[in-house]
Amino acid sequence: MLKRTLSLVVFVLLYGPSICRGQQSASLPPAPLPLFALQAQALPQGGAIASADREETLTRQQAEQLALKNNPSVSVAALIALAQRQVVRETRSGELPSLFGNATGVAAEQATRIGSGELSASQLLNHVGAGAQLSQLITDFGRTPNLVASSSLQAKAAEQDALATRNDIVLATDLAFYRALEAQATLQVANSTVDARKSVNDQVSALTASKLKSTLDQSFAEVNLSQARLLVLDSQNQADAAMAQLNDLLGSSTEHHYRLMDDLNPPPTFAPSPEEIIALAIQQRPDLKSLQLMHDADLRFSSAQHRQFLPTISARGIVGITPVGSSTYFTPDWYGAAGVNISIPIFNGFKFSAEAAEADLRAKASDQLSRQLLDRIVRDVKTAWLAANTAQQRMSVTAELLKEANTALDLAQTRYQLGLSSIVELSQAQLQQTQAQIDEADARFEFEADLAALQFQSGSQP
Repeated sequence: MLKRTLSLVVFVLLYGPSICRGQQSASLPPAPLPLFALQAQALPQGGAIASADREETLTRQQAEQLALKNNPSVSVAALIALAQRQVVRETRSGELPSLFGNATGVAAEQATRIGSGELSASQLLNHVGAGAQLSQLITDFGRTPNLVASSSLQAKAAEQDALATRNDIVLATDLAFYRALEAQATLQVANSTVDARKSVNDQVSALTASKLKSTLDQSFAEVNLSQARLLVLDSQNQADAAMAQLNDLLGSSTEHHYRLMDDLNPPPTFAPSPEEIIALAIQQRPDLKSLQLMHDADLRFSSAQHRQFLPTISARGIVGITPVGSSTYFTPDWYGAAGVNISIPIFNGFKFSAEAAEADLRAKASDQLSRQLLDRIVRDVKTAWLAANTAQQRMSVTAELLKEANTALDLAQTRYQLGLSSIVELSQAQLQQTQAQIDEADARFEFEADLAALQFQSGSQP
């Protein structure tokens, strides 16, 4: 026993410093980068999708720009807004003159008469004529102007919907970006863990071969290495899945494997209170503006439906020429007339009253939808603010946890090398350090994701 102890002391004196340096350099990861400045530099290993020379660097702002340019949801919302603008022109056409041209040629049994059908000029004559008809609405007592105003408000609401879609895509892209960045950082930690535990396994194997450590220690070291390799496989799968989701939001038809870089450096200040953000959201949220505009449009449409009970006054004019025809019946060979028509609704089976009642009810419903969204915005802003505030505090806690885990691992390594502890203590310290590294990366990117969600809730435009 004494001989073995002396051999261990000699071994530690001769090789201990180099072993400590080797284990520390292999097992301890680089010092954590400053907040918002982490660059996920780990390349895919195992079944990697893309090689290093094909990787492209991608920042969050670049990802947002690509998503707004290529994501089909943005194009669909913009096209719908443009289509709604055409509805305004369609409705406004009722206020403008209508001009029609006609050309008619008739071959008939001369001077015969129509014996059935609608009331009309009943005599049939051989003739050829051409002419034009003009109609102009004089007034329908505000019904058409209200319809035009309603369509215009709906077009503005569609524009706000398009802006809301852009904000949705930006938020989804930011969340996917930070999820992929977090997955790549976890993969980097996993790769560092494999390197560190492989170094420990090699050293324990050498000590076991020299009869300075038991085979139990070697078994523990091999188990730890296998666990680290499983962590790499899981991390690689999560990184690939997160990258696939990011590519989908970017509107990419091919699989790109980006090297993600966090561009929030220095970190943004997190000062506004929930009340300030709520006030900002009420002013800026495009989805709330859209519902308010739709409510105004429903009110104008309701007013238009009520005006259906009023008369409609319009002017009509017609002019033309009949160069071919009997001189007996077409004398002179031109014709023209002008007049004013007044249409007064009397009864149509309560259709107008039902349409007016329907428009009133829809206007009330859209008002309630606006109030419902307003209440939800207040709730969501408070929830997002609390999440961001908690994530900010969690960053400092996880940073301190990582520092303590690194210190604990240093001590555990030294104690194990001096024979003062077992491999179980070292394994526990390694596990705690790996988990602390992952938690620290998670906290960093969750805070940035929560900030993106809070910006979305405030209605800030990208």
